[in-house]
Amino acid sequence: SSSRDEALMDKRARILSRGLPKQKPIEGVKQVVVLASGKGGVGKSTTAVNIALALAANDSTKEVGLLDADIYGPSIPKMMNLKGNPELTPKNLMRPLKNYGIACMSMGFLVEETAPVVWRGLMVMSAVEKLLRQVDWGQLDYLVIDMPPGTGDVQLSVSQNIPIAGAVIVSTPQDVALLDARKGAEMFRKVHVPVLGLVQNMSVFQCPKCKHETHIFGADGVRDLAKTLGLDILGDIPLHVNIRETCDSGQPVVISQPQSDA
Repeated sequence: SSSRDEALMDKRARILSRGLPKQKPIEGVKQVVVLASGKGGVGKSTTAVNIALALAANDSTKEVGLLDADIYGPSIPKMMNLKGNPELTPKNLMRPLKNYGIACMSMGFLVEETAPVVWRGLMVMSAVEKLLRQVDWGQLDYLVIDMPPGTGDVQLSVSQNIPIAGAVIVSTPQDVALLDARKGAEMFRKVHVPVLGLVQNMSVFQCPKCKHETHIFGADGVRDLAKTLGLDILGDIPLHVNIRETCDSGQPVVISQPQSDA
């Protein structure tokens, strides 16, 4: 009967939830937004950095932080033009490094720039836990977390350990990237994290000489995926040299060229 099925499902959910960690907010942080992608190289870190800066630019009364949860390939130090080791507070918490008014924390501040992190999963999880819990974030209205690509340990751990206001999925319109973006969106749904929407990155390239537009990675792939999943498209970002150059030079486009189309 349907009532017996419901009772079984309830029982199963209770048993499964026993093994899950209890969600505990990060001290001083009001809202957590995670930026994720199924595949690497789709511009997730670039988007995360510019979203953090845009949140701060949009309302100067808001305090914004940026956490780089990519242990193997941290990008935030370069993109936010930050170097050095975090100082410790009297409570033995790390102080985030700041630039453009954004408090930043990354594995890149704790290891040499060229040193590879050759760690197994348990050590990575321990590092992520430290970056979340052993940092003096002060009082933040928003903490933007730049996730590593994929749907593995780090994504699950972050989703299950802290309350997340929402996830943003970044993808190019290419079919190969869309397959993984869909998995990312489904993963967040499974762990009950609201997906705020999708960002279509590298959507179109405009020739700087003749202004002809080319859809190098395909057209509207992310829009079609958003329709299929019943999600919003939050932005459509062109493949533009300024976006790449400004991030590589540590002066992201939102802060260095706020009036530009990009």
